[in-house]
Amino acid sequence: MSTDWLNMTAAALGRDIGAGKIDPVALTEAYLAAIAAHPQGDRIYARVTPDRALAEATAARDRAAAGLRRGPLDGVPISWKDLFDTAGVATEAGSNLLAGRVPARDALVLRNATMAGLICLGKTHMSELAFSGIGLNPVMGTPPCINDADAVPGGSSSGAAASVAFGLAACGIGSDTGGSVRIPAAWNDLVGLKTTAGRVSCDGVVPLAARFDTVGPLCRSVEDAALMLAALEGGRAADLAGATLTGTRLMVLETAAMEDLRGAPGAGFDSAVERLQAAGALVERRGVPEVAEALELSALLFTTEAYATWKDTIEAAPDKMFDQILERFRSGAAFSGVDYVAGWQKLDRLRAAYLDRTAGYDAVIVPTCPILPPNVARLMEDHDYYVTENLMTLRNTRIGNLMGLAAMTLPTGLPSTGIMFMGAPNSEERLLRLCAAAERALA
Repeated sequence: MSTDWLNMTAAALGRDIGAGKIDPVALTEAYLAAIAAHPQGDRIYARVTPDRALAEATAARDRAAAGLRRGPLDGVPISWKDLFDTAGVATEAGSNLLAGRVPARDALVLRNATMAGLICLGKTHMSELAFSGIGLNPVMGTPPCINDADAVPGGSSSGAAASVAFGLAACGIGSDTGGSVRIPAAWNDLVGLKTTAGRVSCDGVVPLAARFDTVGPLCRSVEDAALMLAALEGGRAADLAGATLTGTRLMVLETAAMEDLRGAPGAGFDSAVERLQAAGALVERRGVPEVAEALELSALLFTTEAYATWKDTIEAAPDKMFDQILERFRSGAAFSGVDYVAGWQKLDRLRAAYLDRTAGYDAVIVPTCPILPPNVARLMEDHDYYVTENLMTLRNTRIGNLMGLAAMTLPTGLPSTGIMFMGAPNSEERLLRLCAAAERALA
């Protein structure tokens, strides 16, 4: 029975806990045992928190017995990317620069989740300081990809995705600055939600580029994503009942996002679009020139803020960093303050124009990533390959961050390929309903 639990959605586990079919302590013990026994468990989890998990599970069991469950996920065990502060437990953001960093209190989202009854299994590995979409971390550990043992898992929420894909957590909580939830979700055949910047608190979350940083779940279903968003915020989950694609207007974004697609991502996307249309969605293809202009601002806006945030820490001990990540941070020094401010002023104008052009659609859709997971060995040996693959990996997801959107990736059914739905800022509930209907069409 316990092995079946490891492959269930978080929502299904919560329902069975509420029905008295699953004991939260037994469930947590099953996950802890699976983590300990997994041959790559230490490549997925940076550290496990068994004492905390079992104490929280015991409390969840007592609440369930008394009919006092705090919500639909009370008693469900999940993982946390190693940039969410955990009181008394090291939070190192995948970097030796932060080795031994032990926060005094939990991040606000972790406190909210704990109040909702969720159980903290531990902290998952990630790209160093969250500054890579491919998920390669030779310093602290590179988690495996569910579909290719020789490939990277996607980043920067690499361990978060692996923890769910390999049955070592019911859900993983990650962060997304340029695609760091959606890339590992897509490459590991999961659902990933990028929230609107500023909607979910980043208090107690190690920053990368604060104006773009967001928090979101990587999980097995859209229902799980809706429930997790509510738990992270301390709010109510979106009502997914009755969601339909009939009459829904979707726009395939042809600017930039459809260029240089490799075979499998393109095939997965095309197949998904056909199934959405068969389920009643109206699909149109349009260009939005402002997207190309915004993408040209990426290096300026992301690297300048990232390097400004971490310059002093990095330059105090640059030898502690993976050289590719170090190089990417230092590239932010090339831009002036004048460039940066002007870049943001331009991006604000581009965002307004994008929203005007897409206002008549329920969502904009693109392939989540134009490439499949790259090979680990080649990434380590070939600098040019590392640079091109990293930039290609994040190209499509970064559109959502640059335009300030809510975005969600769903599996297409073809391994390691996803279809991304992008909605207006703070439209998560509407987007979740649309994706719930899309999920059924794509199943």
